[in-house]
Amino acid sequence: MNSQQPKIIISGGGTGGHIFPAIAIADSLKKRFPQADILFIGAKNRMEMDRVPKAGYPIEGLWISGFKRELSLDNLSFPFKLLSSMIKARKIIKRFKPDVVIGVGGFASGPTMKTASSLGIPIVIQEQNSFPGVTNKLVAKKASKICVAYDNMEKWFPKDKIVLTGNPLRNNIKSLDDKKDECLKFFGLDIAKKTILLVGGSQGALGINKGISAMIDAFKDNDYQMIWQTGVHYYEKALEEVKINGLQDRIKCTVFIDRMDMAYSAADVVISRAGAMSISELSLLRKAVVFVPLPTAAEDHQTKNAMSLVNEKAALMVKNSETEKELLPVVFDLLKNEDKQNEMKDNIAKFAKPNAAEDIVSQIEMIINKK
Repeated sequence: MNSQQPKIIISGGGTGGHIFPAIAIADSLKKRFPQADILFIGAKNRMEMDRVPKAGYPIEGLWISGFKRELSLDNLSFPFKLLSSMIKARKIIKRFKPDVVIGVGGFASGPTMKTASSLGIPIVIQEQNSFPGVTNKLVAKKASKICVAYDNMEKWFPKDKIVLTGNPLRNNIKSLDDKKDECLKFFGLDIAKKTILLVGGSQGALGINKGISAMIDAFKDNDYQMIWQTGVHYYEKALEEVKINGLQDRIKCTVFIDRMDMAYSAADVVISRAGAMSISELSLLRKAVVFVPLPTAAEDHQTKNAMSLVNEKAALMVKNSETEKELLPVVFDLLKNEDKQNEMKDNIAKFAKPNAAEDIVSQIEMIINKK
């Protein structure tokens, strides 16, 4: 095998939190090995089937979905999907002959990683969360390396395989703090006012949106302004509420934010879910943040993610069930307290791992060279 032309499979997806790091790893691999042959394996009908080709990489889809914890008719088809995916993954791997297979979590990752290890191909796990997913826990013993973003992961993974690398971030996340005024103007906001950024993930976040709606008239008693990423389902309702309260100049609603770098830079305080990738981005950019963890996330891992920062005085947290009473008062109090904001910014910056993608590629390179 020519170590300058490695063949690599990257598997997983389902959400942006799995797909963005996967693409970031692929981009870093291409930088170090311009001749590398990279193939993605995802789940049919999931967002990776669209996002990965747009990023310039080929992808093959498996017929796989998650096993639902509650009683569901979907679970009846799960054994058939799993068997079908194992057979297809085996065919792809035998044809492609990868030197290493990387799993980033998500439905397709399980069958791909299990099949690769049964064929004697080295596997590398990239675990984004402080509480690992079921798939990664199942294949951990077979992994050559496990790249993690949090300390104390030996509770779940073999200690000698763990490498603390952090989470690889999408390429367009960089600090534009020196252009803050320009970023505020981009969103049609006042450069003299304190600004809140509300991001609920690519789908929006109902609990957070409801928390804002419940107390939106509180904006009339202060001079704060907000960029409100509503998601597609809440957009019309949010727009209507802003209009009724005469806050069109101070609250800018948007379904989705393309220029996240500008939105982060415009913000004094961020309201966010506590997904692993959001935390990694906010740490890198030193933002004062109030987390509202998604309560339905597997194993309640978002609360665990958020608490790992709250315990270090690096963030604040409001429960999803308490947003309608607590969210805006907590955010407004934080906006009034610059010392607290600065303390949180300094502490969250300690969680940043700016070279995560390169560090993961270094681990992959060592495995390839051993072969």
